[in-house]
Amino acid sequence: MSDYDRIAKVIRYIEEQRDDQPDLATLAAMVDLSPSHFHRLFSRWAGITPKGFLQCLTLDFARQQLVEGQSILNAALDAGLSGPGRLHDLCVHLEAASPGEIKAGGAGWEIIAGIGESPFGHCLIAESPRGVCHLSFTNNWERLVQDWPHADLIRDDQRAEIMARQIFRRDCSATGRSSPIRPLTLFVKGTEFQIKVWRALLQIPEGTLVSYGQLARFMGQPRASRAVGSAIGRNPVGFLIPCHRVIRETGLVGGYAWGSGRKRAIQFWEAKPHLKGL
Repeated sequence: MSDYDRIAKVIRYIEEQRDDQPDLATLAAMVDLSPSHFHRLFSRWAGITPKGFLQCLTLDFARQQLVEGQSILNAALDAGLSGPGRLHDLCVHLEAASPGEIKAGGAGWEIIAGIGESPFGHCLIAESPRGVCHLSFTNNWERLVQDWPHADLIRDDQRAEIMARQIFRRDCSATGRSSPIRPLTLFVKGTEFQIKVWRALLQIPEGTLVSYGQLARFMGQPRASRAVGSAIGRNPVGFLIPCHRVIRETGLVGGYAWGSGRKRAIQFWEAKPHLKGL
Protein backbone atom coordinates (compact mmCIF):
# COMPACT_ATOMS: atom_id res chain seq x y z
CA MET A 1 0.00 0.00 0.00
CA SER A 2 1.46 3.37 -1.04
CA ASP A 3 1.56 6.41 1.23
CA TYR A 4 -1.23 7.98 -0.83
CA ASP A 5 -3.39 4.86 -0.48
CA ARG A 6 -2.86 4.90 3.28
CA ILE A 7 -3.72 8.57 3.64
CA ALA A 8 -6.69 8.37 1.27
CA LYS A 9 -8.08 5.39 3.18
CA VAL A 10 -7.80 7.24 6.48
CA ILE A 11 -9.31 10.44 5.02
CA ARG A 12 -12.33 8.49 3.78
CA TYR A 13 -12.73 6.86 7.18
CA ILE A 14 -12.45 10.16 9.05
CA GLU A 15 -15.09 11.72 6.80
CA GLU A 16 -17.45 8.77 7.33
CA GLN A 17 -16.85 8.55 11.10
CA ARG A 18 -16.44 12.24 11.87
CA ASP A 19 -19.13 12.24 14.53
CA ASP A 20 -17.38 9.40 16.40
CA GLN A 21 -14.12 11.39 16.59
CA PRO A 22 -11.79 8.39 15.96
CA ASP A 23 -8.55 8.57 17.92
CA LEU A 24 -4.98 8.31 16.66
CA ALA A 25 -4.58 4.64 17.61
CA THR A 26 -7.70 3.65 15.68
CA LEU A 27 -6.57 5.50 12.57
CA ALA A 28 -3.04 4.08 12.73
CA ALA A 29 -4.35 0.53 13.11
CA MET A 30 -6.36 0.92 9.89
CA VAL A 31 -3.16 1.16 7.86
CA ASP A 32 -1.02 -1.17 10.00
CA LEU A 33 1.28 1.53 11.37
CA SER A 34 2.27 2.53 14.86
CA PRO A 35 0.53 5.69 16.13
CA SER A 36 3.79 7.67 16.09
CA HIS A 37 4.73 6.53 12.57
CA PHE A 38 1.24 7.22 11.28
CA HIS A 39 1.17 10.68 12.89
CA ARG A 40 4.45 11.61 11.18
CA LEU A 41 3.31 10.23 7.81
CA PHE A 42 -0.05 11.96 7.88
CA SER A 43 1.40 15.28 9.04
CA ARG A 44 4.16 15.20 6.44
CA TRP A 45 1.84 14.27 3.60
CA ALA A 46 -1.20 16.42 4.45
CA GLY A 47 0.60 19.31 6.16
CA ILE A 48 -1.72 18.99 9.16
CA THR A 49 -2.08 16.57 12.07
CA PRO A 50 -4.81 13.91 12.05
CA LYS A 51 -6.53 15.76 14.90
CA GLY A 52 -6.34 19.04 13.01
CA PHE A 53 -7.78 17.38 9.93
CA LEU A 54 -10.68 16.00 11.96
CA GLN A 55 -11.39 19.47 13.30
CA CYS A 56 -11.34 20.86 9.77
CA LEU A 57 -14.13 18.53 8.77
CA THR A 58 -16.72 20.07 11.06
CA LEU A 59 -19.50 21.80 9.18
CA ASP A 60 -18.86 25.11 10.91
CA PHE A 61 -15.23 25.07 9.77
CA ALA A 62 -16.19 24.12 6.24
CA ARG A 63 -18.71 26.93 6.10
CA GLN A 64 -16.11 29.37 7.39
CA GLN A 65 -13.67 28.18 4.73
CA LEU A 66 -16.36 28.78 2.14
CA VAL A 67 -16.89 32.31 3.38
CA GLU A 68 -13.16 32.96 3.39
CA GLY A 69 -12.89 31.45 -0.06
CA GLN A 70 -15.49 33.86 -1.42
CA SER A 71 -13.60 36.78 0.09
CA ILE A 72 -10.29 35.56 -1.29
CA LEU A 73 -11.82 34.98 -4.71
CA ASN A 74 -13.30 38.48 -4.81
CA ALA A 75 -9.99 39.99 -3.76
CA ALA A 76 -8.19 38.06 -6.48
CA LEU A 77 -10.70 39.11 -9.12
CA ASP A 78 -10.53 42.75 -8.01
CA ALA A 79 -6.76 42.58 -8.38
CA GLY A 80 -7.07 41.21 -11.90
CA LEU A 81 -5.79 37.81 -10.77
CA SER A 82 -2.24 39.08 -11.06
CA GLY A 83 -0.99 37.74 -7.73
CA PRO A 84 1.28 34.73 -7.10
CA GLY A 85 -1.72 32.42 -6.61
CA ARG A 86 -3.00 32.97 -10.17
CA LEU A 87 -3.71 29.69 -11.94
CA HIS A 88 -2.48 27.73 -8.90
CA ASP A 89 1.16 28.73 -9.37
CA LEU A 90 1.25 27.18 -12.82
CA CYS A 91 1.23 29.40 -15.89
CA VAL A 92 -1.68 27.56 -17.49
CA HIS A 93 -3.22 28.69 -20.77
CA LEU A 94 -6.44 27.07 -21.96
CA GLU A 95 -7.26 26.81 -25.65
CA ALA A 96 -10.58 25.54 -26.97
CA ALA A 97 -10.86 23.31 -30.01
CA SER A 98 -12.47 24.94 -33.04
CA PRO A 99 -15.65 23.43 -34.56
CA GLY A 100 -13.48 21.97 -37.33
CA GLU A 101 -11.09 20.37 -34.84
CA ILE A 102 -13.99 18.94 -32.88
CA LYS A 103 -15.49 17.46 -36.06
CA ALA A 104 -12.12 15.98 -37.08
CA GLY A 105 -11.83 14.21 -33.72
CA GLY A 106 -8.05 14.34 -33.80
CA ALA A 107 -7.67 12.97 -37.33
CA GLY A 108 -4.06 13.25 -38.48
CA TRP A 109 -2.80 13.89 -34.94
CA GLU A 110 -0.53 11.89 -32.70
CA ILE A 111 -1.59 12.09 -29.06
CA ILE A 112 1.08 10.94 -26.61
CA ALA A 113 -0.52 9.36 -23.55
CA GLY A 114 0.57 7.28 -20.63
CA ILE A 115 0.30 6.51 -16.94
CA GLY A 116 2.32 8.56 -14.46
CA GLU A 117 2.53 8.77 -10.69
CA SER A 118 0.96 11.63 -8.76
CA PRO A 119 0.65 12.25 -5.01
CA PHE A 120 -2.91 10.96 -5.43
CA GLY A 121 -2.22 7.69 -7.22
CA HIS A 122 -1.86 6.75 -10.87
CA CYS A 123 -2.89 9.37 -13.42
CA LEU A 124 -3.50 9.15 -17.15
CA ILE A 125 -1.99 12.14 -18.96
CA ALA A 126 -2.35 12.86 -22.68
CA GLU A 127 -0.69 15.54 -24.77
CA SER A 128 -1.91 16.57 -28.21
CA PRO A 129 0.03 18.73 -30.70
CA ARG A 130 -1.90 21.68 -29.24
CA GLY A 131 -1.33 20.93 -25.56
CA VAL A 132 -2.38 18.70 -22.65
CA CYS A 133 -5.81 17.35 -23.56
CA HIS A 134 -6.50 14.88 -20.77
CA LEU A 135 -5.63 14.21 -17.13
CA SER A 136 -7.53 11.76 -14.98
CA PHE A 137 -6.78 9.70 -11.89
CA THR A 138 -7.51 6.40 -13.57
CA ASN A 139 -6.10 3.75 -15.88
CA ASN A 140 -9.27 3.92 -18.01
CA TRP A 141 -8.63 5.30 -21.51
CA GLU A 142 -12.28 5.35 -22.58
CA ARG A 143 -12.91 9.10 -22.10
CA LEU A 144 -9.72 9.99 -23.99
CA VAL A 145 -10.70 7.77 -26.92
CA GLN A 146 -14.23 9.21 -26.94
CA ASP A 147 -12.94 12.78 -27.05
CA TRP A 148 -10.38 12.15 -29.82
CA PRO A 149 -11.64 9.04 -31.67
CA HIS A 150 -9.62 9.56 -34.86
CA ALA A 151 -6.26 10.45 -33.32
CA ASP A 152 -3.31 8.08 -33.35
CA LEU A 153 -2.79 7.31 -29.66
CA ILE A 154 0.81 6.52 -28.77
CA ARG A 155 1.50 5.15 -25.32
CA ASP A 156 4.54 6.60 -23.60
CA ASP A 157 4.56 6.11 -19.83
CA GLN A 158 8.00 7.69 -19.54
CA ARG A 159 6.72 10.92 -21.07
CA ALA A 160 3.67 10.79 -18.80
CA GLU A 161 5.93 10.42 -15.77
CA ILE A 162 7.92 13.49 -16.80
CA MET A 163 4.69 15.45 -17.21
CA ALA A 164 3.41 14.27 -13.84
CA ARG A 165 6.60 15.41 -12.11
CA GLN A 166 6.18 18.85 -13.65
CA ILE A 167 2.49 19.16 -12.83
CA PHE A 168 2.68 17.93 -9.25
CA ARG A 169 6.07 19.22 -8.16
CA ARG A 170 6.15 21.08 -4.84
CA ASP A 171 9.54 22.80 -4.62
CA CYS A 172 8.55 25.18 -1.86
CA SER A 173 10.34 28.40 -1.02
CA ALA A 174 10.54 29.93 2.43
CA THR A 175 7.08 31.38 1.86
CA GLY A 176 5.62 27.92 1.30
CA ARG A 177 4.74 28.60 -2.34
CA SER A 178 5.86 26.30 -5.12
CA SER A 179 8.49 27.64 -7.51
CA PRO A 180 7.59 28.63 -11.09
CA ILE A 181 7.77 25.88 -13.72
CA ARG A 182 7.43 25.59 -17.48
CA PRO A 183 4.13 27.05 -18.75
CA LEU A 184 1.49 24.55 -19.80
CA THR A 185 -1.11 24.82 -22.54
CA LEU A 186 -4.35 22.90 -22.13
CA PHE A 187 -6.32 21.99 -25.25
CA VAL A 188 -9.93 20.95 -24.67
CA LYS A 189 -13.13 20.35 -26.58
CA GLY A 190 -16.47 21.35 -25.16
CA THR A 191 -19.55 23.49 -25.60
CA GLU A 192 -19.28 27.26 -25.30
CA PHE A 193 -20.78 27.08 -21.81
CA GLN A 194 -18.44 24.29 -20.68
CA ILE A 195 -15.41 26.25 -21.87
CA LYS A 196 -16.67 29.29 -19.97
CA VAL A 197 -16.97 27.22 -16.77
CA TRP A 198 -13.52 25.70 -17.20
CA ARG A 199 -11.99 29.14 -17.72
CA ALA A 200 -13.72 30.33 -14.55
CA LEU A 201 -12.29 27.37 -12.63
CA LEU A 202 -8.79 28.42 -13.67
CA GLN A 203 -9.34 31.71 -11.87
CA ILE A 204 -9.87 30.19 -8.43
CA PRO A 205 -6.61 30.70 -6.52
CA GLU A 206 -4.84 27.73 -4.98
CA GLY A 207 -5.97 27.02 -1.42
CA THR A 208 -9.38 28.60 -2.06
CA LEU A 209 -12.78 26.89 -2.06
CA VAL A 210 -15.93 28.26 -3.68
CA SER A 211 -19.44 26.89 -4.10
CA TYR A 212 -21.21 26.01 -7.32
CA GLY A 213 -23.51 28.96 -6.77
CA GLN A 214 -20.62 31.35 -6.21
CA LEU A 215 -18.97 30.20 -9.41
CA ALA A 216 -22.23 30.66 -11.31
CA ARG A 217 -22.62 34.18 -9.93
CA PHE A 218 -19.03 35.03 -10.84
CA MET A 219 -19.81 33.94 -14.41
CA GLY A 220 -22.80 36.29 -14.46
CA GLN A 221 -25.31 33.42 -14.51
CA PRO A 222 -26.56 33.14 -10.92
CA ARG A 223 -29.35 30.70 -11.77
CA ALA A 224 -27.06 28.27 -13.59
CA SER A 225 -25.45 26.51 -10.62
CA ARG A 226 -26.80 23.11 -11.71
CA ALA A 227 -25.53 23.60 -15.26
CA VAL A 228 -22.20 24.74 -13.81
CA GLY A 229 -22.04 21.50 -11.82
CA SER A 230 -22.69 19.45 -14.96
CA ALA A 231 -19.94 21.28 -16.87
CA ILE A 232 -17.53 20.74 -13.98
CA GLY A 233 -18.31 17.02 -14.13
CA ARG A 234 -17.23 16.99 -17.78
CA ASN A 235 -13.82 18.54 -17.08
CA PRO A 236 -11.33 16.56 -19.24
CA VAL A 237 -8.19 17.81 -17.51
CA GLY A 238 -8.36 17.06 -13.80
CA PHE A 239 -6.28 19.01 -11.29
CA LEU A 240 -4.96 21.52 -13.86
CA ILE A 241 -8.52 22.73 -14.41
CA PRO A 242 -9.20 22.73 -10.65
CA CYS A 243 -12.75 21.40 -10.29
CA HIS A 244 -11.66 20.08 -6.88
CA ARG A 245 -11.88 23.65 -5.53
CA VAL A 246 -15.67 23.74 -5.88
CA ILE A 247 -17.81 22.46 -3.01
CA ARG A 248 -21.48 22.54 -2.03
CA GLU A 249 -23.14 25.60 -0.52
CA THR A 250 -23.32 23.78 2.83
CA GLY A 251 -19.54 23.44 2.92
CA LEU A 252 -19.61 19.69 2.20
CA VAL A 253 -17.10 18.32 -0.30
CA GLY A 254 -19.58 17.24 -2.95
CA GLY A 255 -19.04 14.84 -5.83
CA TYR A 256 -15.82 14.15 -7.68
CA ALA A 257 -15.20 11.89 -10.65
CA TRP A 258 -12.38 10.09 -8.84
CA GLY A 259 -13.86 9.95 -5.36
CA SER A 260 -14.56 12.46 -2.59
CA GLY A 261 -11.60 11.16 -0.59
CA ARG A 262 -9.21 12.09 -3.40
CA LYS A 263 -10.94 15.48 -3.77
CA ARG A 264 -10.44 16.20 -0.08
CA ALA A 265 -6.83 14.99 -0.27
CA ILE A 266 -6.06 17.38 -3.15
CA GLN A 267 -7.68 20.27 -1.29
CA PHE A 268 -5.51 19.69 1.76
CA TRP A 269 -2.39 19.11 -0.33
CA GLU A 270 -2.91 22.49 -1.96
CA ALA A 271 -3.74 24.17 1.34
CA LYS A 272 -0.67 22.89 3.22
CA PRO A 273 0.99 26.34 3.50
CA HIS A 274 -2.25 27.76 4.92
CA LEU A 275 -2.85 25.02 7.50
CA LYS A 276 0.48 24.82 9.30
CA GLY A 277 -0.85 26.82 12.21
CA LEU A 278 -3.67 24.40 13.03
